[in-house]
Amino acid sequence: MGPTASGKTPLAERLATHYDAELVNADAFQVYRGLDIGTAKPIDRERYQLLDILNPDQGFGVGEWVRLASTVLQDAFTRSRNVIVVGGTGLYIRALFEGYAEMAEPPDPALRAELERREAAEGLPSLALDLWSLAPEIAARTDLKNPARVRRALERLASPPSRLSFEMPAFRRRKIAIIPDKDLLERRISARIYEMVHNGWVREVQGLRDAGYLPEHPGFRAIGYRSIWETMGGETDLDQAAATTIVETRRYAKRQRTWLRSEPELNVLSLGLDGSSFDATFDQARAIFESEV
Repeated sequence: MGPTASGKTPLAERLATHYDAELVNADAFQVYRGLDIGTAKPIDRERYQLLDILNPDQGFGVGEWVRLASTVLQDAFTRSRNVIVVGGTGLYIRALFEGYAEMAEPPDPALRAELERREAAEGLPSLALDLWSLAPEIAARTDLKNPARVRRALERLASPPSRLSFEMPAFRRRKIAIIPDKDLLERRISARIYEMVHNGWVREVQGLRDAGYLPEHPGFRAIGYRSIWETMGGETDLDQAAATTIVETRRYAKRQRTWLRSEPELNVLSLGLDGSSFDATFDQARAIFESEV
């Protein structure tokens, strides 16, 4: 675990090589095909499970991820394979490792299709009015200008939470996190965003646009994608989009650090202020994984 740009991916991959382990993605946006540069997707994708499994217009959440991940873990356990779960979406990992039981079932595809049909025919205000009528307390805390959130709220009302049945296989489990010094992390975030722009992030978003995807689709909730989209319509320039994305990413990293402070049984790895201690960090992680307590 760890905030964005902390170095999770190279550490996870090195540990996976050392332990002959399978890698399981626990990043909420790396599940989407085509969102590669802006999500800092790993280069060697063939090593990962639960990567590139959805199109950007498909909804996805913690319940769906836990179901898929638990299947992957059970399969690996039966084959006596080690597994490294890696990602910055803390809720996914906590739900899996701490055994959350109450989660909503995946939405009914027919209901989702009907809501999408109504939105196209009647407009979003019609769905928002339904939400106010059915559950004003939920409507009051829902962004009623966000079609995906309005539809999801209606889906949840129509599909009451049911018990999510899964049991974590009897792996010997350890949780580790890289949490760099704040100043170092902010420098890394800035450098990463500018590198993404340099490496073709605008072309990536243009390709998604050409494929028919829209900024209101679930995948575009990933930080930066809507800002990059706006450069294409002249609403902002690329420098401003990059600056906005840096600010949003730093805020997200702050929320991740706050989340990690409450993570049960978490082992935090030290990292030198200059970021040069990767070998030492790997040795710390290995010692934790091999500990008996």
